[in-house]
Amino acid sequence: MAVVLGYDESPGAVRALDVAVEVSAAFREPLVLVYGAAAPGAVGEEYASHRQALVEAGRTALRHAVAVAEAAGVPTTVEILDEKPAQALLGAAARHGARVIVVGSWGESPMRGALLGSTPHKLLHLSRVPVLCVPTAEDE
Repeated sequence: MAVVLGYDESPGAVRALDVAVEVSAAFREPLVLVYGAAAPGAVGEEYASHRQALVEAGRTALRHAVAVAEAAGVPTTVEILDEKPAQALLGAAARHGARVIVVGSWGESPMRGALLGSTPHKLLHLSRVPVLCVPTAEDE
């Protein structure tokens, strides 16, 4: 089993990282760090450029997350996937036999999340494993 974390360095994801590391350490399970790097659109030079920028942003973000997990003694696996975040997390959870998917939220209203399709909202409706949605700290 594993703990799967969606990570993008947003305030919610930073706090979710701390929680995911705690959960991974408590269950002595590896942490799978996932970044969905699907660019909007599907063709053309703009797509390739945008996707490459997203992959680079993901690599940078995940380096930070790996350092935090390793400092806590939690082994990690990194996945940068050409999928939208919710689909990337669901796929990683299935591949790694996830105990839980951990994601951060950054204060969207429930209505906005439902209308625009936030990643936590999608996961809560589609995931077959528990989803732990971590709010940002009140002082942020």
